[in-house]
Amino acid sequence: MTGKARLASRHVESFVEMLLAERNAAANTVAAYRRDLDDLASFLAKRRQRLEEAGAEAIRAYLSALARAGFSARTVARRLSALRQFYGYLAGERMRADDPTQGLEAPRRGRSLPKIIDEPAVDRLLAAARDIGGADGARLLALVELAYGAGLRVSEVVALPANAVRRDQGVVMVRGKGGKERMVPLGGPALDALDDYLRQRRSKAGPRSPWLFPSRGESGHLTRRRVGQLLKDLAARAGLDPASLSPHVLRHAFATHLLDHGADLRSVQQMLGHADIATTQIYTHVAGARLDRLVRAHHPLAAKRKG
Repeated sequence: MTGKARLASRHVESFVEMLLAERNAAANTVAAYRRDLDDLASFLAKRRQRLEEAGAEAIRAYLSALARAGFSARTVARRLSALRQFYGYLAGERMRADDPTQGLEAPRRGRSLPKIIDEPAVDRLLAAARDIGGADGARLLALVELAYGAGLRVSEVVALPANAVRRDQGVVMVRGKGGKERMVPLGGPALDALDDYLRQRRSKAGPRSPWLFPSRGESGHLTRRRVGQLLKDLAARAGLDPASLSPHVLRHAFATHLLDHGADLRSVQQMLGHADIATTQIYTHVAGARLDRLVRAHHPLAAKRKG
């Protein structure tokens, strides 16, 4: 394997780690992403270009080549979706300065609704974390409170500095995609959980870490994958399906539950750190679909119409 191939491989492996930890991606999904990226890498190699440095023109040429080869519009759209996620990840993590897939068009496809868990399931998760007790339970409870109580991305949670929580203001300072900073308010339970966790951290002897969630690993802090594993273990303890839970599911639940309880869309956008409110609007569809099911299941007139 050449040095160039190894460099591209490191970017792909980092992307795959994010898919597994943040999005709970299935093995088949990860394999499909790998195939799509390998196919683009082969196309680019013939043009003497590297996968992680491809520009918009090269990717447009690749999509055109797929269409000429007889691939369906649905397949081309799916490939572009995979490339958007890959290059969006690289840009968000500052592995490159831009996202070359922005502005590229593909056949229109329906957008799937994000997966969430309901409020009783969240309560069970929090109760299960409290039952663990000790330093491990305190850390896990703090993690869940930040992923759900503040709607943070797992990449944001693990990279929080030790001084990110401003107890006097009731907020956590977050550095999101593109290095943009935002303040996210924290509720009383989240602040209490973080207070308890930090007290337990301070009681331990040893060097102080600059990270809120330190680890002995190379990065110095917990990894996305480790947080995903901890949440799956917690789901099992809470009597939930581990496959139904990931850090991103908690973030989705945060946004949807806020809208369910009357929050306005613009505020949710700001707390999530979305650059475009159109990204946040998907949660209105989730809330709307849930309300529709509730009406159909429980409204007396709906029940009469069934008869």
